[in-house]
Amino acid sequence: MEWDWDFVWQIMPTLIEGFKITLLATVLGAIVAGILGLAIALARRSSITALSRGVGFFSEFIRGTPLLVQLYFIFYVLPDIGIRLAPLVAGVIGIGLHYATYTAEVYRAGIENVPRGQWEAAKATNLTERQAWIHVILPQAIPPMIPALANYFIAMFKETPLLSAITVLELMNQAKSIANSNYRYIEPMTLVGVFFLVISLISVIGLRWLEERYARMDD
Repeated sequence: MEWDWDFVWQIMPTLIEGFKITLLATVLGAIVAGILGLAIALARRSSITALSRGVGFFSEFIRGTPLLVQLYFIFYVLPDIGIRLAPLVAGVIGIGLHYATYTAEVYRAGIENVPRGQWEAAKATNLTERQAWIHVILPQAIPPMIPALANYFIAMFKETPLLSAITVLELMNQAKSIANSNYRYIEPMTLVGVFFLVISLISVIGLRWLEERYARMDD
């Protein structure tokens, strides 16, 4: 089968629309993962044993099961108990929740890396626990986490084709629809690979810049 440039230009607008959904799902999923991951990390540090162990078990369960299974459960099983979500909403929740359990470990490592003396200094200046977290601990803990969090963002982006399994009209789903309708697979599937490759390379370059910037800050 020969490469058909006319067909490429014909299908490009549809693929771009799918790509926009892919980026939207990635960004929204990253926001969910970032916020929920921090909540999980703090809950696991809680002095309330039941909360700490319960959240820990939940995190291990999510990490131990495939993302695809979780997406199917959210989109196809929850309606059986009356919870119906739009495909994109289900996809964002699924991918955000899955990666929240990984970002939680990044947060935990970053928080534990803050010297104990910083906690004691915050207490000595009569800061409340909330003020200590906001003004002392998190500002020191978060910058070293950024490269690791960025890596998970890239991984999340490359996992978005799984959302096609729950009918999200992202890039891969649009490409499959085009290929099945026209019985031509080489152009749409190649273009999907190019889209992912280009964004991944841009993300890697950005990640390297963040790492170098953080290294200069340390110096």
